[in-house]
Amino acid sequence: MKKLINNPNDVVTDSLKGVALAHPNELDVDLDNHIVYRKQPKDGKVAIISGGGAGHEPLHSGFVGTGMLDAAVCGEVFTSPVPDQIMEATTKVDTGKGVLHIVKNYTGDVMNFEMAAEMAADMENTQVTSVIVEDDVAVQDSLYTAGRRGVGGTLFVEKIAGALAEEGADLDAVTAVAQKAADNTRSYGLALTSCTVPAAGKPTFDLAENEIELGIGIHGEPGRERRELQEANELAAELVKPIISDYDFTGAPVVALLGGMGGTPLSELYLMWGECAKLLEEAGVKVERVLVGNYVTSLDMAGCALSLLKADDELLRLWDAPVVTTGLRWGA
Repeated sequence: MKKLINNPNDVVTDSLKGVALAHPNELDVDLDNHIVYRKQPKDGKVAIISGGGAGHEPLHSGFVGTGMLDAAVCGEVFTSPVPDQIMEATTKVDTGKGVLHIVKNYTGDVMNFEMAAEMAADMENTQVTSVIVEDDVAVQDSLYTAGRRGVGGTLFVEKIAGALAEEGADLDAVTAVAQKAADNTRSYGLALTSCTVPAAGKPTFDLAENEIELGIGIHGEPGRERRELQEANELAAELVKPIISDYDFTGAPVVALLGGMGGTPLSELYLMWGECAKLLEEAGVKVERVLVGNYVTSLDMAGCALSLLKADDELLRLWDAPVVTTGLRWGA
């Protein structure tokens, strides 16, 4: 294992120290509880929290700021934060308008966010709602989930809910639009290599030089099929077909994310988007907005994932709304 770390057990704390030093004007970082807060919260708005295990950066800590999250709760690498962490963030960001939890569908995350919501309601009288993101068409059940995993589509949900909250909408409305975004999102990913969790010190799974893994998760979970390496146009078809077979993306504007898993050059990601874009056009899918880059990663895994959101006028407007975070920024 070759990584730029000190003690493998201190990776999250050390990383958050760097976040605090790099963005003192944008973020407040609670190193004891591993929580990243918006530096200048907006009073009188619904607060939005997300989080999960570290290792997926910039998700979630990089999406804290104007027009997106009010706080991100960071667990250890690929490990859910505990209820006390989540409750601390929930009660701190509540301005009296309620708090929305956006939760990726992993058993530990769902359970711990639910417990934290109950604790906040009982002890602080905080009103909390929750939206579960389960956009991965590769699986119904995995090593970490009951049902589909929450992966790249989480970005869509956080951005759209954050935009409506910034406009001053109430908790019911913000929750409803987050749920609409989640319901209309599908994702699928592939890996050229595994990733290496610092505490483990070795790859999560082994791939030969000429092998790829289709349908991987963002915690280094192996996929549903292993094949020989193909050319990019063939791999693009492996991403597109499962998604458009699972859900009809025609007849409405679509937002697309071609996301890297952490270890793939941007030149290759753009190349892959070019191939995916051709296939989507041939299938009658009208892509109106595109993001290409590392937004929802799996440490140092080489590979990519495609996420599609079937939008409408409201979702597209909220996607375009200003956002100012360290990982996503436009319109302001």
